[in-house]
Amino acid sequence: MDNVGIALAWGKVDLVLPSLWERIAGFDADWAIRDEAGKPTGFTPEFDRFWRWKDELAERRLVCAGRHFGSAAFLIAPRLLAAAYALTGRPGRAEDFRDAELDALEREVAEAVLENEPLTGPEIRRVLGTTDRKAVDRAVARLQRGFVLTNAGAVERSQGWRAIRQDVFARRWKSSLRRLPSEGEARRLLATAVLEGAGEVSAADLAGALGWRRKQAESVLSGLVDTGRAGLRDEDGLALWRREKDRG
Repeated sequence: MDNVGIALAWGKVDLVLPSLWERIAGFDADWAIRDEAGKPTGFTPEFDRFWRWKDELAERRLVCAGRHFGSAAFLIAPRLLAAAYALTGRPGRAEDFRDAELDALEREVAEAVLENEPLTGPEIRRVLGTTDRKAVDRAVARLQRGFVLTNAGAVERSQGWRAIRQDVFARRWKSSLRRLPSEGEARRLLATAVLEGAGEVSAADLAGALGWRRKQAESVLSGLVDTGRAGLRDEDGLALWRREKDRG
């Protein structure tokens, strides 16, 4: 993770980023052990390892995990968290979400986690006195997209999947947010990480990976070419950027 900077937990066809699952098991690996009829009978050892690691890495603060750049489950190296957080425009304090544009439920969820330490979804609903799981889950997803909440490991339950704990992003990663770069440098750092992981990207690829506008992604990539951080080539009218070593 420290080498690639930004990855997915598992691959997604329309995103160019590498994934933890592919690094563990390979591109076309099956997640299940199957019987003669092809029916799943359990996890493969590789998938069992992946399923534990995606939560344990976040719990141990070795990576940041969450749906931070979009609907996919992302993993972010700690070295890039200041750049990612800088794009929120907030200063990096645990309570700075109070100045963000949040709806009533989002604000209640964020305050509940801030006041009660990391909480699972069921615990958040209990604190808020609601049984509306879908509404709380939607609020958590939006708060992760805004870098207000982040995954903090998982806890076993008597039935079903493990429950993911949510923590306040700026509290959990306080040590990584002491110095936030400018917006321009933050975008350059994140774009460079995507280039390093993907090898070569179009502006649409970068925009899709980080949830940016295409024109914005193209501008950042062009800036990387100007500073020698990226190279540019044309393939049948499609502009493609690749990672280059810094000059000097």
